[in-house]
Amino acid sequence: MKPATQPFISKFNPKTDSQQVLHILKALKQASHNLHQNPNPSQTDNNTVSSESAIKALLELEHESESILCNDPHLVTLSTHLTALKTLIEHSCNAQQRKHGLRSFITRRVNSHEVSRLAGAIESEIQAWIDREFIKTLTQTLVHTGSVTVESDTKQELVLIDLIEEFEERIGRGFDRKLQDLILRSKVFTKLESILCERSFSNAVREASAFAIAELIRFNKDVFVGQVLISKTVCALISLASVRSIQILCTLIRSIKSPIVDEIVSGDIIPKLVGFLTSDEVSIRAVAVNCVLEIGYFGRKEAIDAMLEADLVKRLVELQRCEKGDVFGSCVARFAVQLEVGEGLRQREKRELKQEVLKRVREASVCEAEAATIIAEVLWGASP
Repeated sequence: MKPATQPFISKFNPKTDSQQVLHILKALKQASHNLHQNPNPSQTDNNTVSSESAIKALLELEHESESILCNDPHLVTLSTHLTALKTLIEHSCNAQQRKHGLRSFITRRVNSHEVSRLAGAIESEIQAWIDREFIKTLTQTLVHTGSVTVESDTKQELVLIDLIEEFEERIGRGFDRKLQDLILRSKVFTKLESILCERSFSNAVREASAFAIAELIRFNKDVFVGQVLISKTVCALISLASVRSIQILCTLIRSIKSPIVDEIVSGDIIPKLVGFLTSDEVSIRAVAVNCVLEIGYFGRKEAIDAMLEADLVKRLVELQRCEKGDVFGSCVARFAVQLEVGEGLRQREKRELKQEVLKRVREASVCEAEAATIIAEVLWGASP
């Protein structure tokens, strides 16, 4: 079986542009990955690229990529690994020719382990180079588009969205310290926040930036939560007032919990958020319900008081009365359950606020039957 990346070899030219350099290194990375996964020919199965094919591809690519390795100081370590791998493979071939004997067996096992280790190191070095080049392109694009409006330039807007979504996909693969260092040095968070807060950009661009910011929290909460809390991210999401922006806010609340709820309260954002429950769009009303439920679970007493003062219970009673669907069904009781089982309140506060919710249900209900139904749900519980 030939490696899937083999066609790139014939296309390589020492004077190639950066895109072709990227192609050749990706081909080398794939061959390294195949060898790392299967360094031993005897372990080959129908679903795995054979080690012979991977080795052949690696050696051919190593020869073709010599000019790249010589011209880029960031690839010196990669060059060293490739040379070591080539030497090791030659030793392995010699050991393979001496098939019999304990010493030959042990040599082959050790060599197989070393081949796998070196192939993994090569893959890691190439990924670091790809990440470095990508972050450089991303930051340059963010800076450039940050100084001009993209409302009238659809092509530029699409390029920007594609880059941001590619960044989101990359960090979504899991934590990588080298990548994190690149992100911090390049101040990617600050640049994404600037775009999110800039109203001259389209909603699509601003939402893409917001999703990338949320993914950064999942990438490393300890590092990026602080940047979210001191930024204007929450205010920008509320100003967008879209389904996606409120969904992102819910994601941030689930990730950051009470600290971001405290920021929402101090920024006087609660009334605006509760106001989304009366939006003309059903989808916005639905995600707003989810958002207030998240705040109910993680919020301290100040947050719950602010929502009650913003007529949250009245809005929920109206939704339960007028809307159909699981999102709005028993939403008052579900909010009460969130308070009861949540993390933000003391037991005494939970008891007091439950009584306050019941009081406001009575005030918001249009008849005694409605009030009795909702109060029964609150008292006996409903699934959150």
